[in-house]
Amino acid sequence: MDRIAVLIPCYNESKTISKVIKDYKAEIPDAVIYVYDNNSSDGSDIIAREAGAIVRYEYQQGKGNVLRRMFADIDAECYVVVDGDDTYPADAVDQMCKLVIEKKTDMVIGDRLSSTYFEENKRPFHGFGNTLVKKSINILFGSEIKDIMTGYRALSYRFVKSFPVLSKGFEIETEMTIHAIDKNMSIENVVVEYRDRPDGSVSKLNTYSDGFKVLGTIIRLFRNYRPFVFFGLIALFLTIISIVFSIPVFAEYIITGVVPRFPTLIVCGFVMMAAIQAFFSGILLETMIQRNRQDFELELYKIESRRRRNEGIQ
Repeated sequence: MDRIAVLIPCYNESKTISKVIKDYKAEIPDAVIYVYDNNSSDGSDIIAREAGAIVRYEYQQGKGNVLRRMFADIDAECYVVVDGDDTYPADAVDQMCKLVIEKKTDMVIGDRLSSTYFEENKRPFHGFGNTLVKKSINILFGSEIKDIMTGYRALSYRFVKSFPVLSKGFEIETEMTIHAIDKNMSIENVVVEYRDRPDGSVSKLNTYSDGFKVLGTIIRLFRNYRPFVFFGLIALFLTIISIVFSIPVFAEYIITGVVPRFPTLIVCGFVMMAAIQAFFSGILLETMIQRNRQDFELELYKIESRRRRNEGIQ
């Protein structure tokens, strides 16, 4: 088992990958640096190998697919995940690793948004999108995360080995954050400097399509992790619609003694039935989620025991 493993997903980062590797080697010389090449066509893998990294390959395209492979392959006491685009200076990595190794923090988030991100990032709507995602998750999940979509994190062994990667692309950061929040894992925010990509380095993130994927991921995970609230809101919405449209029908019945608008009454009845069904679905799914959390805690004990065996700790 490695003490510190630096994980660098890489797709066509020939302009920057060598500098990133050398920077992290200088900051944490005892770390093992892994570069997982994701079908690069610009020789990034060759450059990374020459810079001293262990180079492996993931042929399914997408950052989520790369991290899934990394997390399955590598055992380490502390994992540092960082992009290969040289936008995150390495000077904060020692502090982040100490929080994982010494304080047993499960996820240390490299917070760009509290430093230079909005001045350095020149891509339109990226700042707005990051702020929107951050506020949405903090409101929906009752958290205080400072930067949801940062590509710079330090992770514990038990987080990595208990995290089921489902996302294929850039939604992975959102999924990781929500998993940590929901499973009550310890999270720390460390403010890091951010710098824009150097000239000639091109972002792989599509502002609009990837942005909609991230928002879709938030809704999907909110439904999966907070089903009672999710379906309760649907039930409340349907109940309000049913009551609003049925009030004139009942008012007319009270005045005249007849119900001339039977179709409206019937539809309102079906809408109310749908609201009741949504409400009880939320209760049922919330019960299942609670059992899942109990099973997850037991799984954490097994993961911790495996870690101790790997490290030779009695």
